[in-house]
Amino acid sequence: MTTIAPTVNGQVIGLAHYAGRAVLESVLALRGTTFSQQITLTRVVGGPVERDALAEEVSGALKTGTAEVQGVVDELIGKGLLAPEASRVGLTDAGRAYCAEVSAETGAISARIYAGIPAEDLAAAGRVLAQVTERANAELAARRS
Repeated sequence: MTTIAPTVNGQVIGLAHYAGRAVLESVLALRGTTFSQQITLTRVVGGPVERDALAEEVSGALKTGTAEVQGVVDELIGKGLLAPEASRVGLTDAGRAYCAEVSAETGAISARIYAGIPAEDLAAAGRVLAQVTERANAELAARRS
């Protein structure tokens, strides 16, 4: 049986995104966290960040409002995964342990998902998706101005 590869378009990209996101959300659900919380935490792994800058960055990535992200930050503080430090927030020991666990589990899953796909195909897909993201973000910015 021959498989015909689909042309890359918004539907194909969206289906891949939602398939991967569903896998991630199944990992997060076991830990009582959400996709938005995970995206927020990954932005703090390198060290404490300004809370307002974090809200801006995550809201841009998730295409949501900064007030919503500020609420997510509050949830993470309430869960003991983030700690406020003046105008900054940083991971707690529990937050670092959580991030390490999720990273290890999703890393193993990703290895299975991407196994056998040639590196040059992954590199090409990465370049295409980066360009699509850049152009879509430019379209969205133009519509908002």
